[in-house]
Amino acid sequence: MTRRSPRPEIDAWIAAAHLLADRAREISLRWFRSPIAVEFKADDSPVTRADRGVEAMLRERLAELFPSHGIVGEEFGGLRPDAEHVWFVDPIDGTKSFVSGLPLWGTLIALVEHGTPVLGLIDAPATGERWSAARGRPAWFERSGRTAERCSTSACAELSRARLGVPAPDAFLAGEVDVVRSLSERVALRRYGGDCYAYGLLASGHLDLIVESGLDDHDFLPMVAVIEAAGGVVTDWSGQPLGPHSAGDVVAAATTALHRQAIEALGSRG
Repeated sequence: MTRRSPRPEIDAWIAAAHLLADRAREISLRWFRSPIAVEFKADDSPVTRADRGVEAMLRERLAELFPSHGIVGEEFGGLRPDAEHVWFVDPIDGTKSFVSGLPLWGTLIALVEHGTPVLGLIDAPATGERWSAARGRPAWFERSGRTAERCSTSACAELSRARLGVPAPDAFLAGEVDVVRSLSERVALRRYGGDCYAYGLLASGHLDLIVESGLDDHDFLPMVAVIEAAGGVVTDWSGQPLGPHSAGDVVAAATTALHRQAIEALGSRG
């Protein structure tokens, strides 16, 4: 006897997220490593017609598929952000990499239900890789031309053995630089940069810990369902769950023990 899903609507949400990511990949790859004008927003972050084109498509299709849902995106703001269900999208996470020809950028999609992330998708068009998950279900990794497979975080439980993914020091506020440097000196190795791709690597067990701050909701909400479904833990620096109103400081770890040690190490933030 076939067991029916207790929440069949989740299947429709997942299917929509994958279809949207497929289309976004087509649009973004059309411009990747091609001549494209780069503008700079008020916060000095770059934006291109690729960013805007992908988000415009995502918003249009989501509005057609789920007219009662809200939509929040990096480039065009929020539509019904207080709705019961809200989609958060980042058309090109890592625009600096995108305009520099580096492949570690991606499209992020999340669905938040009553303030809780229930679906997440990380798509890396340039590498042909994708991570996705829904709350209560396994995390999946896909690579172009291959069958999707379940992915899981590593078993690393010691800070001294951890592989840390972290932005360059200038990405942190003055009061955060020293404490992050202190933490990074205690791990086995560290890699700088990677944007959303680093979270995919954590979900697949290649990185063990990620520490960031200053993120927007569309940057971190898509990671939550993926990391948790893969067996990891992701919170803010105080250990609180992430939601649409979180401040933007993120700790993602492969195990509960590693997460606890990272939170303790970050507790001395100035």
